[in-house]
Amino acid sequence: MAGDVFGRALRLISFGESHGKVVGAVLEGVPAGLPLSEGDIQWLLDLRRPGQSSVTTTRREEDRVKILSGVFKGKTTGAPIAMVVENEDVISSYYEEYFHRPRPGHADYVARLKYGGFNDYRGGGRFSGRITVSMVMGGAVAMKLLKLIGVEVMAYTLEIGGVKAENFTLEDVRARYRNEVRTPDGEAALKMREVIERARRKGDSVGGIVEVLALNLPPGLGEPIFDTIEGDLAKAMFAIPAVKGVEFGSGFKAARMMGSEHNDPYIIRNGKVSFASNNHGGALGGMTTGAPLVMRVAFKPTASIAKPQRTVDLRTMEEVTIRVKGRHDPCIVPRAVPVVEAMTSLVLADHAILSGYIPKVLEGAPDGGKGEDKGGHPEDL
Repeated sequence: MAGDVFGRALRLISFGESHGKVVGAVLEGVPAGLPLSEGDIQWLLDLRRPGQSSVTTTRREEDRVKILSGVFKGKTTGAPIAMVVENEDVISSYYEEYFHRPRPGHADYVARLKYGGFNDYRGGGRFSGRITVSMVMGGAVAMKLLKLIGVEVMAYTLEIGGVKAENFTLEDVRARYRNEVRTPDGEAALKMREVIERARRKGDSVGGIVEVLALNLPPGLGEPIFDTIEGDLAKAMFAIPAVKGVEFGSGFKAARMMGSEHNDPYIIRNGKVSFASNNHGGALGGMTTGAPLVMRVAFKPTASIAKPQRTVDLRTMEEVTIRVKGRHDPCIVPRAVPVVEAMTSLVLADHAILSGYIPKVLEGAPDGGKGEDKGGHPEDL
């Protein structure tokens, strides 16, 4: 069974390869009547786009999205929404060597075994970070759906190379895209940038942690016991290349706490049931509680580095040393931030449709396109 489809009520189908003609997405299950334009998707693609600063790859891609179906007179029709982005700045010559000499930290060797060598290995093919373009396209639509019920999803860089963001407010989180590393802590941003530049100069790379907040979620999203909200979110995160860990709320710290410390007391706040703390990270029993959803996602260092590395030559079955050529991010964390936002939004919108919070047909009669949405970033950046 192919693994290119994600979701139930809202289903994302991903297609394309890193150095192929396009990377694309088909999004099924979007309610009819949602105002939608290419601008509604482009703003998030622009945040993921390569070549924006010295802390990212020098590959230059415009990543201009084209909507091929599912939108008529500025509104979704209820039909599948097909979207594509063309691959333009492609240099494939390096990858002939890696077909026979797999790169450490990459899926080159495993993919060759699984697909008998017929897979498109250029740029990593289906296993490249380039494939997250399809996730961002689908996630941008999901974000617009979540806005209908007042849900806000915000991811940001929490840590890079051991430097952690510590002093910030919710308003700082909303301004996270104002620096190159996408962190809400301005002082930490300078140190993170230094760590990335130091790794680049050494021909090496660093990893980090992205934290995501989802606010104003209705309680009860999630389908226990096998389709829990944490389970689906974790699956979504592990679909992002280079993710090696996911935790919610207090996460692994909970293993070192007493029950009396970890339990979040119920309280009355503004006349409603609430929690005195949020160690549970917004989910209990596999369902949202209405408290802020808090999730952290760990990213390994970029596998493609300029330093010499040991591998094997599959033709001679001898151990050899390679230097990985090409244009790569010394740290993928900053560009992963909008991808984490996108995949989180897809999961939450999927469950909101399943639970009936978002209807299959949105209210409001067709207006002949006169009220077409012009798109743009939903936040003041």
